[in-house]
Amino acid sequence: MNLLNLTKEQFGKLPGGQPNRIPDSISDDELRDVEITKVTADSRQVVPGALFVAVRGETFDGHAYLQEAVGKGAAALVGEGVAPEYGVPYFQVRDSRIGLANLSAAWHGFPARKLIMIGVTGTDGKTTTSNLIFEILRHAGHSIGMITSVQAQLDANILDTGLHVTTPGAIEVQGLLAEMADTGITHCVLETTSHGLAQHRVAACEFDIGVLTNITHEHIDYHGSFEAYRDAKTMLFEALIDVALKENGPERIAILNRDDASFEHVSRATGVRQVSYGLSTDAQVRATEVQASTAGLTFNLNFKDHQQGIFSPMIGEYNVMNCLAAAATAIEGLGISFEDTRKGILSMKGVPGRMEKIDLGQPFLALVDFAHTPNSLSQVLNVARKLTRGKVIAVFGSAGLRDREKRKMMAQISQELADLTILTAEDPRTESLDDILSEMAEGAQSAGGIEGDDYVLVPDRGEALRAAVRHASAGDVLLACGKGHEQSMCFGDTEYPWDDRVALRAALSEEMGVPGPAMPELPTSGSGG
Repeated sequence: MNLLNLTKEQFGKLPGGQPNRIPDSISDDELRDVEITKVTADSRQVVPGALFVAVRGETFDGHAYLQEAVGKGAAALVGEGVAPEYGVPYFQVRDSRIGLANLSAAWHGFPARKLIMIGVTGTDGKTTTSNLIFEILRHAGHSIGMITSVQAQLDANILDTGLHVTTPGAIEVQGLLAEMADTGITHCVLETTSHGLAQHRVAACEFDIGVLTNITHEHIDYHGSFEAYRDAKTMLFEALIDVALKENGPERIAILNRDDASFEHVSRATGVRQVSYGLSTDAQVRATEVQASTAGLTFNLNFKDHQQGIFSPMIGEYNVMNCLAAAATAIEGLGISFEDTRKGILSMKGVPGRMEKIDLGQPFLALVDFAHTPNSLSQVLNVARKLTRGKVIAVFGSAGLRDREKRKMMAQISQELADLTILTAEDPRTESLDDILSEMAEGAQSAGGIEGDDYVLVPDRGEALRAAVRHASAGDVLLACGKGHEQSMCFGDTEYPWDDRVALRAALSEEMGVPGPAMPELPTSGSGG
C-alpha cells in the first residue's frame, strides 16, 4: 500500500489538541511513490518499507527509537513530538495510540466497517457475556467471530491469544478483524477492557453495540481512581454516537445494567438509544422467578409483553445478569428471536476457568474461578455458601504490581464469607510475596480472622491447593480463585507454566490415590509452604 492511501484518511481528524500534521514539504505524488510494507509500533519488528509509530508506554518511549527505525529501513514515521529531519516522511499526531489504531485499520482496509461490531465491557462477567452472545448468534445462523481475554474465535476456529492477556493491541485486533471479514464472518463480539479503551487499542473498531456488565473496584493502580476507571469504561459508550450506520447494520445501541451503580453515569454519557437489563422493576429486560442450584439456573426472561422460560447450565446466580445482558443485546440490539436466544443460553456450558468443576470422584465440590476482584470474589463465595451446608474453603492471592487496595478488601470478604481462607501466591511479579501475604493477612485480621483457625498463609500455590483438599470434607465447597483459565504465573520477570485446573487435579489425585497429573512447579515449590 502506498503512503498516501494509507495516511490520507488518518490525519486531521483526531480529537483535541494541536492539529495532526502531514509533512508540508512532501507532495501527494511523492507520498504516493512511497510503498509501505508494514505498520508497527515495535522497533524490533521494523523491516525495509515499514511505517513505524512511536508510542509512549509505561516503561518505554517509542520516540527514543525513531532513528533506529530509520536505520532498519523504515519508510515513514509517526510520533507526537516535532521530529528532527530523518530523511523520511514524519507525521506529527496528537496521540500516537489513536494514530496506530487508525493506521492499523487502514492497513487492513477498515475491517470493522464490514462487520457488525459488539463491544462488551465491565469489571466482571465480560468473557461470559461475550461467549453467551456468541452462542446466541450462532444458534440464529450467523457467522461470528469473538475476541476475549481467553481466546479469539472465528466460527469454530479457536486461536490462543496468549498467557496473561487483556484486550490485544491495536495491530493484533485489526488483523483479527480483517481475518474475520475476509472469511465471510458478519458479526464480531469484542471484549474490551479498561486498559484496552484507555490505551485506544479499540479506537478504530467502530462499534455498533456497546454492552456493560458492571463497574466495581478494579485497576485503581493503573487508572489512579475509581472515577478514572469508570470513565475509561464509559469511553465505549461515548464513541457509539460517532460511528456511521453500516449497510444492513443495526441501530447503534447501548445495553446497560440497570441494577449497577454505574447506570446513571454511563446513561448520561452515551448519545444513542439505550436498553436496560436487570432484576429491578425499572429494567426493560428483566429476570423473574430465579432459581439456582448445582445443576444450573432457571428464570423467566421478560421483555415488553413477552416471557420466555430460560435454563442455563452455568453455576452461580450472578450469571443471570450475564444472560440478561446477552439476551438484551440479541433481542433488542440485533432482532434475534426469543427461541434462538433461549437455545443459545442453553448451549453455553460455561467459560474455561469460570466456576469450572474439577471432579475426580471426591465427595466435595471443587471449583476453579477467575474471581480476582472484591466484587467477583464476594459473588462466588455467596454462590458457594448457597451450594453447601458444609464448609466453604477459599484459596486465592493478589497480584504484585497491581491494585494494592483490593488485597485487604478481598481478604476481609473471604473472612466474612468463607470458613477457611488459604492465602497464597498469585503473580507476585517483582514484589515480595511475603509482603503481599502480610497485607492480605491484615485484611483478614481486621475482619476478626485468627491465623491458624480462620485463615492460613501458604506461599506456594500448589501446597495451598493440597492444604485445601486435605481440609475438605464430604459436602464442602472448595474454591480456587484468581487464576481461572490462565496458563502461567509470574515471579520476577519470568512466566512459569501454571494452570489452576491442572494443579487442583494433581492435589486431588494425590490425596485420593488415583491417577492424575503431576503438580506444576513454581519457584516456591519445595519451600514447605
